[in-house]
Amino acid sequence: MPLVAVIPKPNAPVELREVPTPELETDSALLAVELSEVCGTDVYLQQGRLQGVPYPLVPGHVSVGRLSKIRGTLRDVEGQVFREGDRVTFLDVHHTCNACWFCLVAKATTRCPERKVYGITYGLDDGLCGGWAEQIYLKPGTLCIKLNGDPETFMAGGCALPTALHAVERGDIAIGDTVLVLGSGPVGINAIILSLMRGALRVLCIGAPALRLTAAAEAGAGEVLNFAEHNEREKTEWILERTNGRGADVTIEATGAPDAVVQAMRFTRDAGRVVIVGQYTDHGPTAFNPHLDLNKRHPPGRARLLGLRLLTFLPQRAAHFRSGSIGAMGRAQE
Repeated sequence: MPLVAVIPKPNAPVELREVPTPELETDSALLAVELSEVCGTDVYLQQGRLQGVPYPLVPGHVSVGRLSKIRGTLRDVEGQVFREGDRVTFLDVHHTCNACWFCLVAKATTRCPERKVYGITYGLDDGLCGGWAEQIYLKPGTLCIKLNGDPETFMAGGCALPTALHAVERGDIAIGDTVLVLGSGPVGINAIILSLMRGALRVLCIGAPALRLTAAAEAGAGEVLNFAEHNEREKTEWILERTNGRGADVTIEATGAPDAVVQAMRFTRDAGRVVIVGQYTDHGPTAFNPHLDLNKRHPPGRARLLGLRLLTFLPQRAAHFRSGSIGAMGRAQE
C-alpha cells in the first residue's frame, strides 16, 4: 500500500498514512514519485487559507516521477506514446470542460468551474492525487510531458517558474526595458532570469533577506535593495536614480504583501506596465488612492495594470529545460 502525507484538516499537523493502490481506468497511469515540491500554496493549505479545499488532502501539485503502470494509451502534447518507465511531469490543472465561457471565450481554462487541481482541489477521497506520496494516480486526460534530463534541475524552478514565465509574458517586456522585480523569493528570482531572457536591458530587485538578495544578484539582477532597511521614500529615490527619473518600464510584484501592489504602481514610469503575481491569498487590505497612484501618475488610457489568469506554461518550461537554456538551480545559461 502506498505511503502518503496527508493534511487531515486546516491547522492540523501533516500525517503519514497508507492508502490502497487504485484500480486504473482506461488511459490512466500510476506515477512513482521521485520529487514533489513544497510550495507556498501548500503552506496556505495547511493553514486553511484557501476556499473549497476537500480535506483530508494529499498536497503536492508539481511533481516528477516515472510511469510505473499504464492502462490503455497515454500520449504527450506532441502525440508520442508514453511507455512504462518514462520519466514525466504533468499539468496539475485537470478536467476542464472545454465548453464553458471561461474555456472557450476567455481562454482561461484555470477558471473553468469544472476544473480540478492535483494536490489542491482533489482530496484524498478522490484517490492518490497529490505529490506528497509514493505514487500518484494520473487520471484519464491528464497532460504529461516527458523529461529526459536531471529531475532536480527541472524541479528547481517549481511552480514559481511557470508563474514567472506568465508574468513576463503579461508584462510584454521589450528589448532594452528596465524591469523592477519586487520580491526575491522563488517567483521573483525566476522573474529576473526570464526578464533577461526576454530582452530586458537590466533588472532591479527589491527584496529580503540578504541571502535571497545574493541569490537574486547571482541570477542576474543588476542591483538589489533590502526593503527592510529602507522606507518608501528611499526606495522610490533608489529606483528613480537608476531610471533617469522615470521609474521602471515594467514592475513585477511577487511578494504577497498587499502594500507592494500600490508601491509597484508608484515605482513604475508613466505608461509603464505593472504585473501583479504575488497575491494568491488574502493578506489583508492596503491603502490605495486611485487618483494619485493611478490616474495622475498614469494618465487614462496609458497605464497597464495586469494581473495573472494563472495559466500554466508547462510546455514552454519543459522546452527551456530540454534545450538547456535554463540550467542548474534555474539559472539562465549564457
